[in-house]
Amino acid sequence: MRDSMIHKAATMYYLQGQTMEAIASHLNTSRSSVSRMLAQARDMGIVRISVTPLEESEGHLARQLQEAFGVSAWVVPVRPGASQVRRLSQVAAVAAEALMQLVVPGTVLGFAWGNTTSEVVRYIPRQPVADVTLVQLNGAASRETTGVPYVGAIMAEAAQALGARSVHFPVPAFFDYPETKEAMWREGSIRQVLDLQRRCTVALFGVGGLTAEIPSHVYASGYLSREDLDKLTAEKVVGDVCTVFIRENGTFRGIELNQRATGPTPEGLKRIERRLCVVAGVSKARALLGALRAQVATDLVVDEQTARQVLRLAHAG
Repeated sequence: MRDSMIHKAATMYYLQGQTMEAIASHLNTSRSSVSRMLAQARDMGIVRISVTPLEESEGHLARQLQEAFGVSAWVVPVRPGASQVRRLSQVAAVAAEALMQLVVPGTVLGFAWGNTTSEVVRYIPRQPVADVTLVQLNGAASRETTGVPYVGAIMAEAAQALGARSVHFPVPAFFDYPETKEAMWREGSIRQVLDLQRRCTVALFGVGGLTAEIPSHVYASGYLSREDLDKLTAEKVVGDVCTVFIRENGTFRGIELNQRATGPTPEGLKRIERRLCVVAGVSKARALLGALRAQVATDLVVDEQTARQVLRLAHAG
């Protein structure tokens, strides 16, 4: 399709408020073609959609989250009863917009893979930003899979949209032994990636929940054994950030699996200036509360129902 036609369709739809049917008639095309043109307009950067938090319900919740945890919050209204897939999609779309406000020329963007960040990547507009580097924050391999196709595809899509250089982290999500991790951390090729991670200026990550409605990838794809999961329950773990496990009170020390995990600890994350956390689903509320108490995020995108539940849990505790 010609760029001029895409621009005309976007102008008629977003600025003139015309329906897709009216635009299709004017351009002598089909409604489905108009829908594709509008999607292309967003991908090409012809259209930028911004979401401003409301001053009433969502705005009030955002202020409460900021007062309680010191985060800049985007609270996304989602229709009660919406499926978890729909909820995640709506939150991810807003998160992509929030991310684009943080990524500027020269950004080193730390990326933690997972179901949530994978969904966010789908909504990143194709809008290259000069001199951006995308670096993987946590390893991906497990005993059952290399993890490379899953993580590689997500990072490739993000890198293409941003016009970024992509740097992978070629280690497992969890080592079998802490000693192996310590040895690998001394290897030159691994140290180069670790050094780049320390130079991150922005981080994008979700929060995994042990009891999430849509199981986090790390819990559902063979990364943890039944024995591992039982240990996490005994250690009062509620979820993870970058595959580092946390308790509801925000602590992460003394959890055996964390000695073998390859993601940055909450302390490591806090060295990054802007840290965008994205969460959808009330079943992740306890995990998100732990993450917020660990102060891993400076910026948060969350659905309204989950925001309310996190505040209830915080006040109850």
